[in-house]
Amino acid sequence: MKKIAFVFPGQGSQYAGMGKSLYENFKIARDVFDSAEEILKWDIKGLCFDNKEDKINLTEYTQPAILVTSFAAWKILAEEGIVPEVVAGHSLGEYSAIVAAGGAAFSEILPSVQSRGRYMQEAVPKGKGMMAAILGLSKEIVTEVCENASVLGVVAPANFNTFDQIVIAGSADAVSKAMELAKEKGAKKIVPLNVSVPSHTQLMKVSSERFSEVLDGIKFFDIKTPLITNVDAKIVNLSSDIKGSLIRQLTNPVRWCESMSTLINMGYNTFIEVGPGRVLTGLIRKIARDMDAKIDIMNVEDADSFNKTLETIKVC
Repeated sequence: MKKIAFVFPGQGSQYAGMGKSLYENFKIARDVFDSAEEILKWDIKGLCFDNKEDKINLTEYTQPAILVTSFAAWKILAEEGIVPEVVAGHSLGEYSAIVAAGGAAFSEILPSVQSRGRYMQEAVPKGKGMMAAILGLSKEIVTEVCENASVLGVVAPANFNTFDQIVIAGSADAVSKAMELAKEKGAKKIVPLNVSVPSHTQLMKVSSERFSEVLDGIKFFDIKTPLITNVDAKIVNLSSDIKGSLIRQLTNPVRWCESMSTLINMGYNTFIEVGPGRVLTGLIRKIARDMDAKIDIMNVEDADSFNKTLETIKVC
């Protein structure tokens, strides 16, 4: 029996052209993008479809752009009666998941994520922060490496993406030192990320404090579709838990691997990535493989992937 989970991507999944196929092929997607422009008062279609003004990789604009594209994809699935039994989102994607689950209004969440991106960008001067992906080491070893490198500044695990893919973040000098130490420990691969905002570390404390005031102005609701949170990797339904997890999320690591392995152990066997890119598809497939678990995984980011998912979901 299918147990369906929807997962929503975060920053790093953006690309020029995202959402364009949805807008051109589905009225409900057009309604989402058009309403987003009314809310934000700027050309989000131009940003998503053509990368006008070359802002698609600027955090302040990236975050609302991904949210709008993900929400449009979700609306198309919902219109077809394809609904999840649980939702999750990777970092920024948690906001898409909350809106999809009915935990807050799209019209309130959308401008808030633009503020979130701006506060994150302003928290650390450009060039002073850094993130890097470390592959092939356990969480214990990566944590130890970060602790040893922290004499040079803040550095800590930011994303536990799979059992052996962990993103670290912090001040540039400390992250560089941690990368050296990880190589000495036998890391298979180390990839500096093209991101200057050291998300999910204590360097985001000021951002978290500023952003909590924004969240105070949003009305959150208890949800019927459970959410598994990044910060605790546990399922929540209450509005107070949802809001609290978002505040803590900025300064704590994304426990994605633990979240997805929890869902797999609970019997969730059908995952649909809802939004741009296929980053989460790859991560979840790797997690399931390491667990020797059999799952079906699809994605919806354009008309072709939607049609393929629609066909697959009917037979899987």
